[in-house]
Amino acid sequence: MEFDLYLEKTDEAAAMFWQQVKGNVFAFHGQMGAGKTTFISALCRAKGVTGHIGSPTFSLINEYRYTEEGNTRSIFHIDLYRLTNEEEALNAGVEDCLYSGDICFVEWPEKVPALLPEDTVHVYVHPVSNHIRRLKIEVGR
Repeated sequence: MEFDLYLEKTDEAAAMFWQQVKGNVFAFHGQMGAGKTTFISALCRAKGVTGHIGSPTFSLINEYRYTEEGNTRSIFHIDLYRLTNEEEALNAGVEDCLYSGDICFVEWPEKVPALLPEDTVHVYVHPVSNHIRRLKIEVGR
């Protein structure tokens, strides 16, 4: 699946994403500044996350909470930009998040390809202009 994301309609695109894409682990690919964190923030809001949603560049993992069908659930937002190898990711607890059954958004997944579940949904974010991003979505490796 591929579509253009107009930045002024990011929240609408996030709602559409949840209607059309199923999965728990989402790997976000794209250059620095492509809009990965912006779209992840919209996806969290669409799930009902309130409060600050931001890049976990320095903390590596942010955990957000939302309620679904009366149950409180977690979303893990993982940013691997600063890591140099998979061992650092393992030591940081990334694998625990990826296989928790909760939603995980992973930025810079190319740093840990062997750790990602086979059914990971890969989201490629490419800037088309200052106001448009092209999103390409693929399931599996």
